[in-house]
Amino acid sequence: MIVKQLDDIIGSESDIDTDTWRSYRLLLKKDGMGFSMHHTIIKAGTETYIWYKNHVEAVYCIQGNGEIEVIDSNDVYPIKKGTLYALNGHEKHKLRAKSDMH
Repeated sequence: MIVKQLDDIIGSESDIDTDTWRSYRLLLKKDGMGFSMHHTIIKAGTETYIWYKNHVEAVYCIQGNGEIEVIDSNDVYPIKKGTLYALNGHEKHKLRAKSDMH
């Protein structure tokens, strides 16, 4: 069994802070679960280009608002509390945060 507390991750090597996002890496490959789990904050007023070439990702927004733009199609979808999006096709995308998005 794995039990972790966010307080133990903050300030550790599993706390990654960049100009546009901060990610608390809760589960990683080394944990042996076959997937990772993160609590990520996309910072207000930022735009972040992302492309996951080698894995898929599902995101559930619990706070904030913004949008995701799919690069190849130019489709734009709003993101707000309660929104789920799944990048099941390795989509290149941009995340834009109007407020901090969790």
